[in-house]
Amino acid sequence: MFALPAPTQLNGLAAIKKYFVATSTYPLKLKMRNMVVHETENPEVVVAEWDYDGIVTTTGHAFRISNITVTKVWNGKIVASRDYHNHAVLAGVLGRLPGMLAALSGTPTV
Repeated sequence: MFALPAPTQLNGLAAIKKYFVATSTYPLKLKMRNMVVHETENPEVVVAEWDYDGIVTTTGHAFRISNITVTKVWNGKIVASRDYHNHAVLAGVLGRLPGMLAALSGTPTV
């Protein structure tokens, strides 16, 4: 994934499960909308795009974030996926934007 301030790579089912368990604790309620799956010339590659309408459950702050994934499937299993999300929006609604900006600039956080 292309997370900020640094890309994140998940390898293996255990790492993926650990990641999703951790993100399930975020105070977010997400509703997927506008899902579009694009056909590619390679039947092993799937490109999908969608929006999330979200609410921060602790503040009531509403937001929308757009997403795209490019996923490769082999023998019925995902073998690679590149996820493109607007991580700055997520950092902002979760109150983590100052820390992310400091990490991007190399400035220590207080």
